[in-house]
Amino acid sequence: MAKIENAVKASTDALSESAAHSTAAFQELTKAYQELAARNAKNLADAIHALSGVKNPSEFIEVQQKLIHEGVQAAVADSQNIAKLTTAVFTAAFEPVKKQIEAVHKSVAN
Repeated sequence: MAKIENAVKASTDALSESAAHSTAAFQELTKAYQELAARNAKNLADAIHALSGVKNPSEFIEVQQKLIHEGVQAAVADSQNIAKLTTAVFTAAFEPVKKQIEAVHKSVAN
């Protein structure tokens, strides 16, 4: 009976730890999305300002190409950051539960 109680307690602890880690990681991911949205809004305003100041077609093309290049670089960096944070959310959520399952399997095998 004590083994079952210990297993239930350990499982409950693992789920609590999982929830706490998930919450923190999810908050970090939410913050990253908010920062991304704010940065994108600023970048859009800056781009409109830059394009509105051009004086001839060749300058327009030059500014446009620069904005496209910067936009692609930013999109790649942002997507890598979001992917890393998303992975962290799932790892934080499932790692404590995974460890508990492994511990249960070990105790059952012994």
